[in-house]
Amino acid sequence: MVKPGPKRTLSEEAIVAAALELLDDRGAEAVSVRGIASRVGVAPNAIYTYFPDKAAVLRAVVDRLIGEEGPALLTGDAPWRDRLRDLALRLRADLLRHPGAAALVAGAPMDGQRALELGERLLDVLAEAGLEPDDAARASYALIVYILGAIALEAAELDPTRPAPPEAERIAARRAAFGAVPADAYPRTARAADVIAGYVSTDQFVWGLDRFVTGLVG
Repeated sequence: MVKPGPKRTLSEEAIVAAALELLDDRGAEAVSVRGIASRVGVAPNAIYTYFPDKAAVLRAVVDRLIGEEGPALLTGDAPWRDRLRDLALRLRADLLRHPGAAALVAGAPMDGQRALELGERLLDVLAEAGLEPDDAARASYALIVYILGAIALEAAELDPTRPAPPEAERIAARRAAFGAVPADAYPRTARAADVIAGYVSTDQFVWGLDRFVTGLVG
C-alpha cells in the first residue's frame, strides 16, 4: 500500500512530479492513478480533473523524461550523426538516473508534445541524411526501438528504486559473473567474457548505435 502523502496544491505539474517520485521510490508498476492520488493527498477522482485517464498521465511523464533539451539536441550545425549520438546518449543518461523509467517509457504513449517534437526533429535529421520520407519514418522507429531497447536491457539489471551504480562497478560485477562461466562447456562465451561484461557500457551503446545508423543510411 502506498503511504498517503501530505495534501498538495493540485495541478498537472504536481501530479507529474508525484508520478516521478513513485517511479523512483517503487518502480514503474507503482505509477497508478490511485498511487499518485495517495502521494499528493487527494481522492483518485481528483486526478481526472487534470487528466482524462492513466494513459494521459503516463504521456505527461514521458514528456517530462524526454525533457525540453531532447528535441533541441537534434537541431544545430553539428553533423547529423553527432546530433543523433548526442540525443541517444542524453536519453540513456537521463533514463538510467531513473531506472524504472525505461520500462515506463517503453510501455507508455509517446505522443505528447515533446515526444512529437522529438519525432519531428528525428525525421528532419534522417531526411538530412538522405532518406526518403517513408524510409525516414521506418528508420526513426527502428532507432527508437534500438535506443529504448538497449536502455531497458541495462535498466533490467538495476534496482528500479535507486540510481544506477557507476558504470565501472556494473561492468566489474558482470565480469565476475561471466568470468565464472565454465570454458569447457561454453568456450565462446568464456572467451568473450570481457566484451559481454561491457554490454552495459557507454562504449557498447555507441558501438551498436553507430553500426545501426550506418546500416540504415549507409
